Amino acid sequence: MIRPVARFVGCSSLIGLLALAGASVTAGNTDNVAVDPLVVTEPVVQVWGARTRGAKGIFGVHSWIAVKPAGESEYTVYEVIGWRLRWADTAVVVRNRRPNHWFGAEGELYAEKRGPGVDSLIGRIDQAAREYPYAKTYTVWPGPNSNTFTAWIARAVPELEVDLPATAIGKDYIGADMVSTAPSGKGFQFSLRGLFGVAASAVDGLELNILSLNFGVSASGIKLPIVGRIGTPRLSGAVAIEEPVTP
Repeated sequence: MIRPVARFVGCSSLIGLLALAGASVTAGNTDNVAVDPLVVTEPVVQVWGARTRGAKGIFGVHSWIAVKPAGESEYTVYEVIGWRLRWADTAVVVRNRRPNHWFGAEGELYAEKRGPGVDSLIGRIDQAAREYPYAKTYTVWPGPNSNTFTAWIARAVPELEVDLPATAIGKDYIGADMVSTAPSGKGFQFSLRGLFGVAASAVDGLELNILSLNFGVSASGIKLPIVGRIGTPRLSGAVAIEEPVTP
């Protein structure tokens, strides 16, 4: 049983490497450019990802959430950085930084919301980040890691409609639970410690997870291990939320 699984994983990795060499169609997507915080005054929420450093970057990305409330000139970024646990009691980092880069790597925009009602989403994102249950734990594979954190936020704020790529390893980790919503917060997911499972929703499409290698298809394109996605994330920039009536 072990030998067929190993052969399958090896073949999948080879396919991914070949596709990455010849079909990295989203890496230079010029449409996915961060909103200039010095120009835009409306509230903005963005979900980004970029290849991690070193050999890990062959297989996976690091993802994060950037927010800018109305009238602010800087983005606040919410993310998990595992090596912070060497000297801090939490891997969750909340800081002001450029929203579209990660240690020199150009980011890819996975989701964006802006305009009236987004300030309320920002408040919910902040609350969810502070309630993240794995803040004191970090495991590169199969999780919990930075992508587990992003999926946690996305599940708490499904209005973001985040369709994470197959390379967001850790997004399927839901702890001891086996059933949840899909990483976007929509639909459903069955997962065994992030190693095996299936997910389906109108946002995530249909995904099969085998040893954290994700295969699937969604409105954003085809999802493959190592490659991530063949296609472009569909970004819906507006969000309609009822604002409280001021007496």
